[in-house]
Amino acid sequence: MILDSRPVLLLVDDEPLNLQVLRQILQGEYRLLFAKDGIKALELAEKEVPALILLDVMMPGMSGHEVCRKLKQNPNTAHIPVIFVTALAEDIDEAQGFNAGAVDYITKPVSPLVVRARIKTHLTLVSIDELKETRLQIVQRLGMAAEYKDNETGRHVIRMSHYSRIIARGAGFSASYVDDVLNAAPMHDIGKLGVPDNVLQKPGKLTEEEWVIMRRHPQIGADIIGHHPSGLLRMAHLMALTHHEKWNGTGYPYQLSGEDIPIEGRIVAIADVFDALTSTRPYKKAWSVDDAVAHLEVEAGKHFDPDLIPIFLNNLPEIIEIKERWPEKES
Repeated sequence: MILDSRPVLLLVDDEPLNLQVLRQILQGEYRLLFAKDGIKALELAEKEVPALILLDVMMPGMSGHEVCRKLKQNPNTAHIPVIFVTALAEDIDEAQGFNAGAVDYITKPVSPLVVRARIKTHLTLVSIDELKETRLQIVQRLGMAAEYKDNETGRHVIRMSHYSRIIARGAGFSASYVDDVLNAAPMHDIGKLGVPDNVLQKPGKLTEEEWVIMRRHPQIGADIIGHHPSGLLRMAHLMALTHHEKWNGTGYPYQLSGEDIPIEGRIVAIADVFDALTSTRPYKKAWSVDDAVAHLEVEAGKHFDPDLIPIFLNNLPEIIEIKERWPEKES
């Protein structure tokens, strides 16, 4: 049995002739589904989840705008790109279509070249988005894999990633940078995968020999992530390598100080320590938020970037909300 791997398109129009025209244009490259009204379109979209929908606007009963809005309200179909194909060609008509949630607008009579090009463009964008989402999930799950070695719930990386996002946002970075901070932060402790369990999970104080082993994990993490010229993985590399450096130069592995420590490492250091202090570990009980805040204030200019601590403290209500949203699961 040969499976048809072509993308599935849903074509919606109350005029059979219009559907026939689109069929002639598209049937060689795509598998096609057809609907002549809004109700049937919604049923097919829910059942078949096509890669893209070509949707007429002026239809009896439910208009194309109504259909599009309902598609976008349904979590199962909200991600499907919708292109309106209509005789309505005024600017206000296009604006209404985009407001309803469409990604594009093609006017009738349609040009085969335009239809094929627009569809290909939007399917490419969907593929890029899916690839980006897959990459983010891999990054996050690798971070959680490391965290499971000494924290069985793995929720530490969720909380500290959001704390890091809040600091980056408060420091005035762009929305895209802040988003990268959120998604790279879970990788900060990936180097723990290279630390033996008897060291990582030891309930008491580490010996000096054990500390030597523990202090290797930033470099191990950086080596796992690798060197990258830009983007999310470059940020994750810097976080892994420098989140244990201290503002006064007494951290590890390279005793960097002040602004020689990449900003990514300085941000994560605050988020990581605050969450570690306020969480139970094999070697300690959880500190209160007040005690953890006092520690951050004392260590500003010593352990932590003194300009970032006030940003963290100014957003403390949001920090506490995140802490309460993702508590440690009871064993």
